[in-house]
Amino acid sequence: MELTVCNLTKDFGGKRAVDNVSFRLSYGVYGLLGPNGAGKTTLMKMLVDILTPSAGEVCLNGVNIHELGASYRDKLGYMPQEIGVYKNFSARKFLKYIAALKGITGKAADEKIEELLDLVGLRDVGRKKLGGFSGGMLRRIGIAQTLLNDPEILILDEPTAGLDPQERIRFRNIISELSENRIVVLSTHIISDMEFIAGEVIIMRNGGVLKVDTTDQLLQEVEGKVWSATVSRSMFQEVKNQYTIGNIIQKSDGVEMRIIGDKKPDFPCEPIKPILEDVFSYYFGGNLL
Repeated sequence: MELTVCNLTKDFGGKRAVDNVSFRLSYGVYGLLGPNGAGKTTLMKMLVDILTPSAGEVCLNGVNIHELGASYRDKLGYMPQEIGVYKNFSARKFLKYIAALKGITGKAADEKIEELLDLVGLRDVGRKKLGGFSGGMLRRIGIAQTLLNDPEILILDEPTAGLDPQERIRFRNIISELSENRIVVLSTHIISDMEFIAGEVIIMRNGGVLKVDTTDQLLQEVEGKVWSATVSRSMFQEVKNQYTIGNIIQKSDGVEMRIIGDKKPDFPCEPIKPILEDVFSYYFGGNLL
């Protein structure tokens, strides 16, 4: 199975949100990385045929997804940033309602719902009304809803938002298991989640695709360009103004920081192993997202 994006463009009035984007996806997990306003959500909405492109097309196995219509949607699972639920419905009732909309009924629906409630750790609260769920629990219902039709293509926009660390680990493991025979595209502000599960990363900037590469290759590109240094508090602002800074930690003897750039700083520092956040800082500057 191959999902192909060809010269995809989307204009809103005088603004171009996605600009002539092309890439190919096959089985595996693809992370969509870029700052706010890069065009990630608009691109995902075109991948699920919610938005019609101004130009270009998305094809599944060579056929335009708009032409495929319902047969494409049958293969698709989409989790948007904002999940709409009926707060007076219990978790089971809501999933049964969504299952019916997807054409899954009877015993098959009941069995799938119980399987998914187990998967996302919500079986014990299946009878609880969604109005009493925390934000993290609602995200897990959203994940379960997305998987109801056993989709071959998963498009996930900020799926780990609101999840606690244990829930995020559970989600990462679920996606890793599912990706063996599925195409998964996910966008997240939690870059460490992407680093753990994405085989390839699509980097977007100003509506265009800057780079598509494996996480390993992206990390290799910034090898030797990340340093750790501890400077005095009086020197910190000067360093911040001159260099791209990742995270900082206040220490008793000063401020410890990650410095990202092509040239080694001209004060004492040690080279360190890069992480995906460093790649983001390298391409987009020090203000992460």
